[in-house]
Amino acid sequence: MLAGRNAVYEALRAGRRRLYRVLVARGAQERGTLADLLTLAVAHEVPVSYVERNQLDRLAGALNHQGVVAESDGYPYASTSDMLALAEERTEPPLLLALDGVQDPQNVGTLLRTAEAVGAHGVLLPQRRAVHITPAVSRASAGAVEHLRIAIVPNMVRAIQDLKGQGVWAVGVEDHPAAQDYDRVDLDMAVVLVLGGEDAGLHRLAAECCDLLVRLPMRGQINSLNVAVAGSLMLYQAWQARRTQA
Repeated sequence: MLAGRNAVYEALRAGRRRLYRVLVARGAQERGTLADLLTLAVAHEVPVSYVERNQLDRLAGALNHQGVVAESDGYPYASTSDMLALAEERTEPPLLLALDGVQDPQNVGTLLRTAEAVGAHGVLLPQRRAVHITPAVSRASAGAVEHLRIAIVPNMVRAIQDLKGQGVWAVGVEDHPAAQDYDRVDLDMAVVLVLGGEDAGLHRLAAECCDLLVRLPMRGQINSLNVAVAGSLMLYQAWQARRTQA
């Protein structure tokens, strides 16, 4: 199930997975995103049914469905090779994101939304101890997952090492004594930004396999940023470096 207007609209727009039907709450005002969504559903020959809102509540569970739910195939995961091929197709140095154990769906969704916004070529998620692309993550990303290449990797350290073997620099984001301030590192290169989980940060082996570590300096009283905020800042820093050199 996909819940939320943007999540369903972007799934229809991307066309990467099959939608079997779209359910719309009776009485919903068909304008804006909902109107565009229904137009796309007709164009893609996806059946549309109008149902009572409490039926959508049952289907969506705790998710805010905004009057729209869709039944779809599972998420079409990609591979790291697909990501590198996309970068080559765009004639750009790879910009990748690796989430080493981020478990909150809202954080993952926010990071995926930012990654798509800056034109990242792909995102790596570990097979264990992490959230994958669930309806909650899709909803939190505002449908950005539909336009991203996302891979589930059995071993994050090995995946990072494989990328390094293909000329990609691994940059870990971690408040560590050896870390450099984020704005003193030129990210205009083939790079995978590696972020740790909400509580433990980067796992030791993941940090050790990074080519360098960067940190976001703090001026106020708190000593850390939410992982979604820190990751979003780093993604924009990498994009800014590329724009400056363009």
